[in-house]
Amino acid sequence: MALETTYIQEKLSQKFGSNVLNFEMKRDIFSLEATSETVHEVIQTLKEDESLNFHFLTDVCGIHFPDNDENHQFAVVYHLHNWIENMRIRVTTFLKGENPEVSSIIDLFTSANWMERETWDFYGINFIGHPQLKRILNMDEMVSFPMRKEFPLEDSGRTDKDDRFFGRTIKQIK
Repeated sequence: MALETTYIQEKLSQKFGSNVLNFEMKRDIFSLEATSETVHEVIQTLKEDESLNFHFLTDVCGIHFPDNDENHQFAVVYHLHNWIENMRIRVTTFLKGENPEVSSIIDLFTSANWMERETWDFYGINFIGHPQLKRILNMDEMVSFPMRKEFPLEDSGRTDKDDRFFGRTIKQIK
C-alpha cells in the first residue's frame, strides 16, 4: 500500500491538532507547517512512526522574511525522505524575529549537526540543545549573520574589486 498524503495529514492532525497546519503539495513535495514548540515532536513522529518511515534528513535550512510580522520573520525548513515509498516531505516552522530559536533535532538525526550549525552561522537561528553551535563557514570573529536581509551586499572599503568583472558598469557623469 502506497503512503498517501491524506494519511500523513490525518495522522499528524490527530496527534498534534492545530499545531500542524497548511498541508499542501508544493512543487511535488508534500508540505506542512508546524509550530516552533512542536516541530521536534512532529519530526520525531515522522521518523519513528512505522507507518510513516521518514528516516532520512535531506536538509535543514533557514529563511529570513524581514517584512513579515514579528512572529514570522524567520523560518526553518526541514526536508525528510521516506526511502521505502520514495516520498519526500517538507516541514516548515516560523520563528520570532527578535530571538529566533527552535529545538535542535540532532538527537533524531546526527546529520543535522552541520546543517544546524550552517543555519546558525548564516541566519543566527539558535538551535536549543545543539552540542556545538559555532561558526562553520564564516570567520569566528564575525558578529553578524550574512544571509539576513539587513546584511550589506558589498563592503564599501574594498579596493581590490573592479565592478566591470561582475557585470556592472559605472556611468560617467558629464
